[in-house]
Amino acid sequence: MPVKRKNETDTDGVELSRPRLVRPQRYASSKGGMISTAHWEATEAGAHILERGGNAVDAAVTAAFALGVCEPLASGLGGQTMFLIHDAATGKTVALDGSSRAPHRVEPGAYNKKDLLRGHRASTVPSTPAVLDYARKRYGTLKLRELLQPSIRLAEEGYTVSELQAALFIRELKKLRKRSGGAHLLRNGKQPHHAGSTLQQPVLAQTFRRLAKSGVKDFYRGQIAAAIHDDMERNGGLIQKDDLAQTPHPIERKPVSGKLSPWRFHTFPPPGAGRSLVETLNIMDRLPASLRNLDTPEGAVAFAATIRMANQNRQDRPFDPCYYPQMGKKKMLSPSNATKAAELLMTEFDFRGETTHLSVMDRWGNAVALTQSIERVGGSCEASPELGFLYNNYMSAFEYEDISHPYYLRPNAVPWASVAPTIVFRGRKPWVTIGSPGSERIVSAVAQTLLRMQTADPYVAIAAPRIHSSLEGLVSLEGSRIRSDIKDALVNAGFILHERDPYSFYMGCVQMVMRERKMFYGVADPRRDGSASGPHP
Repeated sequence: MPVKRKNETDTDGVELSRPRLVRPQRYASSKGGMISTAHWEATEAGAHILERGGNAVDAAVTAAFALGVCEPLASGLGGQTMFLIHDAATGKTVALDGSSRAPHRVEPGAYNKKDLLRGHRASTVPSTPAVLDYARKRYGTLKLRELLQPSIRLAEEGYTVSELQAALFIRELKKLRKRSGGAHLLRNGKQPHHAGSTLQQPVLAQTFRRLAKSGVKDFYRGQIAAAIHDDMERNGGLIQKDDLAQTPHPIERKPVSGKLSPWRFHTFPPPGAGRSLVETLNIMDRLPASLRNLDTPEGAVAFAATIRMANQNRQDRPFDPCYYPQMGKKKMLSPSNATKAAELLMTEFDFRGETTHLSVMDRWGNAVALTQSIERVGGSCEASPELGFLYNNYMSAFEYEDISHPYYLRPNAVPWASVAPTIVFRGRKPWVTIGSPGSERIVSAVAQTLLRMQTADPYVAIAAPRIHSSLEGLVSLEGSRIRSDIKDALVNAGFILHERDPYSFYMGCVQMVMRERKMFYGVADPRRDGSASGPHP
């Protein structure tokens, strides 16, 4: 359980001015199931649902709604949600593609990315309410109004702002002050909340109450839809009533699969980035053991080169998600392609915007990995004064130049996504659910964690220092936690280094749940505000 630290006193008994901060439970165990999310309040909400007899999907939906309250700059009702579910009753694993969609009134070729980076025009049609409700109806067991109660309470009563969130509010202060989102998320619409203060969102609480009373259909065809339409009309936005009425229900897709000895895993298909994860782990799995050790100069260089190659291949081979399942040969998933790539890497190096994630398992064998976002930190930075949630800025995640590109900005198109929610199997049963936020760093964060778990404890694997290579060969790394000889090796291999803070927000935030026999274990990445928890005895 999270523990609130009391204000301390000095030797004269005078209370020192220190914020009442929360120390989340990063590592947890339980016999009744487990959930790990990027915020401790959402974790507790999901754990309570498991304790009451809800299944993994019920807990995931509850926590996902709650994350939109407690991480308002990362996700919420105005964003999109991607779901990977293993259904124990059927033994099947399914990906719910919850992509948002460009409005009907988009004019192809009429914009550039800077035009649609912030503001009302930056938003695609939100899919999160539709996706979460679909998952609840199709795979859950509880009523929507039950799953929304924690979000209503957290929005009404407020939650404690963490040091990380206080820093993010300061970082995004100018954007929030300039736009309508600041009225809901800043003190008096002008000042950032400091660490330890309470952030209340009464307007958002009313929106959740309406959803609980009238159902998600109200978001797309009722009073909430009308409020979104009117807000967009007043501010030059592109979303209209007819966009919302074509409810963006998720599409059930077949996951992509891979192997990391001795495990097999399922992860997210296009438009997600699961292909990059499969290729990365396929290549690393075929390298000599000495090159799979990320804590050596050789291993770090091999991993940076592999991530760079996998991301380049994804960039070079984009696919329409509806066309992708029809393809026969899928090069990025091919074991033979991975073998050739591993051989190439050994020869070449001659070894001389912000997102959230949650993972859940229940005692019946169901498992969920869910990643959702409003795209960049703060999304569009706009919010209806009547609704209280930030609209996304996924219009910035399209292709703007190549008209033949599957993610070219056109009416009803879906944007690129970097998500890779993943379920790892031992035999036919889920062993680990895992994922991370972090845009293009998602694949590298998940891959490094799984590679380390071949030899290390789960918490050690998640907390270990990380690196990431961009397409251009810029390697971000948690500088003070990385050995100097590793840095030297990366530079000698032609990479350019960008040193980040230790436990950097930039390097993702892995949330993981594991089942070992009759026990469940959860780990929350110490890089952000997450926690893990399960039903209490």
